[in-house]
Amino acid sequence: MFYSSGMLPPSDPDEILKARGAASRPKGRFERLEAVREADGWDIPEESRLLRTEVAIERPRSVIARNTSPDVPFDRSLNPYRGCEHGCIYCFARPFHSYLGLSPGLDFETKLTARPDAAAVLAREIARPGYRVAPLGIGTATDPYQPIEAEYRIMPQILRVLSDWNHPLSLATRGALVLRDTGQLADMAARRLVQVGISVTSLDPALTRSLEPRAPAPGTRLRMIAGLAEVGVPVRVMVSPVIPVVTEPEVEAILSAARDAGARFASMIPLRLPHEVAPLFRDWLDRNMPSRAAHVMNRVQAMRGGRDNDPNFGSRMRGEGIAADLLHQRFRLARRRLGYEEKSPPLDCSQFGPPAKAGDQLSLF
Repeated sequence: MFYSSGMLPPSDPDEILKARGAASRPKGRFERLEAVREADGWDIPEESRLLRTEVAIERPRSVIARNTSPDVPFDRSLNPYRGCEHGCIYCFARPFHSYLGLSPGLDFETKLTARPDAAAVLAREIARPGYRVAPLGIGTATDPYQPIEAEYRIMPQILRVLSDWNHPLSLATRGALVLRDTGQLADMAARRLVQVGISVTSLDPALTRSLEPRAPAPGTRLRMIAGLAEVGVPVRVMVSPVIPVVTEPEVEAILSAARDAGARFASMIPLRLPHEVAPLFRDWLDRNMPSRAAHVMNRVQAMRGGRDNDPNFGSRMRGEGIAADLLHQRFRLARRRLGYEEKSPPLDCSQFGPPAKAGDQLSLF
């Protein structure tokens, strides 16, 4: 069985793909070789097998990643996991799996890495004398509340460390497990130490089931917004990514539903397709929307300078051209009409400091 270099490898017919976004394992951009299925002449049927999630354990010496990107509103982040079981086909973090020698396709969704010691390592890092506090981003690459968090419970430990040190946190997720930690988040919110962003891509359950196969349904995400807002956690609805033709018509409806649920802030980023994500997304379109695939990609390219992706700082998060300008104008008008706050207040870094020790007299005041 052969295929041209411009095509993704075919899916393994002996693997049962249940609720997965990608349908194949294209090689990462750093790999020179790629496995290809080929008939061996033996007419022996293979046993079908369900493709299950595998989790490896990593024990890093550092968990705070730094960045100097001018279009990202934080300079440090932490990710408790590598890869994401939600399987969002458009996820811009898929190419990071290439650095591990794994495929940004199915491997990104099924071969995950957990960092169970993340909280302890974080505590050591922020306790160093030279550490300078600034809001920490969590959920910037993979979702900290993806399904395997139910087993590993890394986030409550991280929140405990951040809360003890009064360290501000900007959290992004679409995982319903965030509601498990509302007590900790509410306590931090009362001290102006946390804001939470909830991603809502579409209000259509069938569409989200295909785009984001193991992420919560739209109604659940709206309940997540409501649950956090009820306990005083400032919530931002992230209408991201906006996919031309596919989810773009829903922008105003998403903003309205999220506002009714209690979201105070709103943001939006047009679809980005870096590196291996572009062919994976094209393959998804061919499998799910063949009659509209060309139209969708034409609209994507209209916002990306005629390419599938624009990697340039400044324009990569916003898009460019008339189509992008009109989309942002629609978003701003709807946000203003619905009463969203223009800017979220800054998180408080002034309280940062080591937790009081038992018996410390200062802890009484």
